Amino acid sequence: MTRSLLAALLCTALATPLAAQQSADTVAPEPATQTPAATQGAVGLVSYDAMVAAAQEAKAAGEPVMSDDWMVAAANPLAVAAGANILRKGGTAADAMVAVQLVLGLVEPQSSGLGGGAFLVWYDGTTGELTTLDGRETAPRAATPTLFQDEAGEPLKFFDAVVGGLSVGTPGTPALLEEAHRRWGQANWQSLFSDAIFLAKNGFSVSPRLAALVERDAERLSRFPATAAYFLPDGRPLQEGATLRNSAYAETLRTLAAEGAAGFYAGPIAAEIVRTVREAEGNPGVLSAVDLALYQVIERAPVCAAYRAYEVCGMGPPSSGALTVGQILGMLDGYDLAALGPQSADAWRLIGDASRLAFADRGRYMADSDFVPMPTDGLVEPAYLDERGMMLDREDALPTDMVEPGQPPWDHATLWADDESLELPSTSHISIVDSYGNALSMTTTIENGFGSRLMAAGFLLNNELTDFSFRTHRNGVPIANRIAPGKRPRSSMSPTIVMQDGKPALVIGSPGGSRIIGYVAKSIIAWADWGMNVQEALALPHLVNRFGTYDLEEGSAAAALAEPLAGMGFEVNLRGLNSGLHAIEVGDGLQGGADPRREGIAVGE
Repeated sequence: MTRSLLAALLCTALATPLAAQQSADTVAPEPATQTPAATQGAVGLVSYDAMVAAAQEAKAAGEPVMSDDWMVAAANPLAVAAGANILRKGGTAADAMVAVQLVLGLVEPQSSGLGGGAFLVWYDGTTGELTTLDGRETAPRAATPTLFQDEAGEPLKFFDAVVGGLSVGTPGTPALLEEAHRRWGQANWQSLFSDAIFLAKNGFSVSPRLAALVERDAERLSRFPATAAYFLPDGRPLQEGATLRNSAYAETLRTLAAEGAAGFYAGPIAAEIVRTVREAEGNPGVLSAVDLALYQVIERAPVCAAYRAYEVCGMGPPSSGALTVGQILGMLDGYDLAALGPQSADAWRLIGDASRLAFADRGRYMADSDFVPMPTDGLVEPAYLDERGMMLDREDALPTDMVEPGQPPWDHATLWADDESLELPSTSHISIVDSYGNALSMTTTIENGFGSRLMAAGFLLNNELTDFSFRTHRNGVPIANRIAPGKRPRSSMSPTIVMQDGKPALVIGSPGGSRIIGYVAKSIIAWADWGMNVQEALALPHLVNRFGTYDLEEGSAAAALAEPLAGMGFEVNLRGLNSGLHAIEVGDGLQGGADPRREGIAVGE
């Protein structure tokens, strides 16, 4: 089943150029199921099965996938197939992203989808401009400062807030897909839905990762009838290899294909979302039809920080990703990490303490800058980072009392208290470079795995509101990332394009909650300082320090650094660190990599 579906996806309309696609007033026809052999003969191309096998072999061997024309890297082979279809026909990276995201929302529903939000970084191959689009969820108009507090004013337990309607913010992903396509797409909008509709109607094979996560979360998924019916058929968790169909999702996609994002933010789909949220048994939410109708994607200025010969650029507030990654790298810019090498405890001491200092600033200053003033420029000003970096010039770990927020330059003073919001790992990342020289880095999420555990119209709804601080003040001082109507919660998503001489050199990002920042920073260092190819950089064992404890990836070579780092004064913890990095190096050709810890691949031609 999986092999024939992969083959069918690859050949969907490959023999039909973009100019001959269906008119805008008709829904794309669904591809017929074909065998790999029939596909190969029909289009005269190597079957997609062979491409997948080659990509998986390269990933296992620590080697990048090579291409000259285009490349797509994402978290599931079926989603990559959908993107490859579009790129092969001459579509842009924006076109391909839409197709990839629609399939990811079906085959990897625990991580992202129409019920969530995303941040997108775009490099335009024609103009040379960088643009970032904020498709982050917003707090409902009826949200109050005490939304996540009990009657005594104390914060709710995390999962008491997450599971149900209370945590659901206004989804941004559908609007972002449409806006990116409007700006940079050239394929017919409806054609981008064909593969996702086909898979939703005809079924796809449940992956090992999805099956394992459903089993682990079965108790929470069982709380709501629609969710339980889909993920726990006959009361049992989905099994690996089972064929899963989602007719409700197919119908939602048909509506979006015909009506655009307006078909999501008004009408029957919007009504079902609102009803599901407000009638969630035991934990209803406050999302309204007005919240959906008012949602807008926002273009924001990219945040860039200098590192070596590069400019590391990404999404600014409400994302903390580009700022915190930029701060870590900026503080390290004066140290010769290349000479120390990846096995050096001294190198990881520098990286770990730079991260701790950056996270101290993150907790104090970073939030939705539409609602709170932020020293955005000051946080990545070279002189400020040089000063903070000088604190690392020592032989042991920074004492806890030295890891405090700094005083970045800004045009006025505001007193904030430190945040304590919890951001758990889930999410997905897409990296694409097209034949026109455009580059796209997009991180997309519904927050926690399976989000709020509520399903509406065939997709899961987010729990993004729990990315706000549950407290509003600390010792009478306001917290920047407190909840407010229309506000967007702070995020660690770090879609990144590393620039050199005004052009993309690396397109990268990852899921992983607040550890995303460390995953991305580590991979850039491995690539830029330690000379690793893009696949080696993604596969390098993780060592992540956010708040003092140094997390080392269990079962990896990182364990050898536990004793020397502990000797330097770090508290060390061996644990699973399940990133989902996807990256493309841009040079004379393209080199793609996918995280060996997950099911994704990179494919190109």
